[in-house]
Amino acid sequence: MAKHTKTNAMRMLDRAKIEYDTKEYVYEENNLSGTHIALENDLPIDQLFKTILLKGNKTGYLVVCLEANREIDLKKIAKLSNNKSVDLVPVKDLEKITGYIRGGCSPIGMKKSFPTFATPSILNSANIYISAGQRGLQIIINPKDLVSFCHIELGDITLD
Repeated sequence: MAKHTKTNAMRMLDRAKIEYDTKEYVYEENNLSGTHIALENDLPIDQLFKTILLKGNKTGYLVVCLEANREIDLKKIAKLSNNKSVDLVPVKDLEKITGYIRGGCSPIGMKKSFPTFATPSILNSANIYISAGQRGLQIIINPKDLVSFCHIELGDITLD
């Protein structure tokens, strides 16, 4: 593997002494979907998690980690996060709020800590792939370590 610069997410995991590995991948600027990345780079789609930033009407910003091939149910995440409604944060605001750009947003190392949620299925595999905080680089991590480190609340948040 080529040598790459450590991202903020990787440095935070190092400081916490949490084991992880990395995988570089090829991405296309015009197609940053997790499904496309998984297919083009032979990554297991049910182990590749995307990071989504939302804003609740009561609690403010929140983060969701979701399998790349699944869709979020905004009503379910609103209820789980104690909001009446939640909306996706516009892509143009993502970097200002999190420090990350679309296609390189990690649940680890955002500018501020936000309540974070995931489906219980995040625990179905020994390892999962999440963004390392830059396009073209994934962190491979034990999901139990990620859930613990990011204080992730698990619940039913996907469309059926």
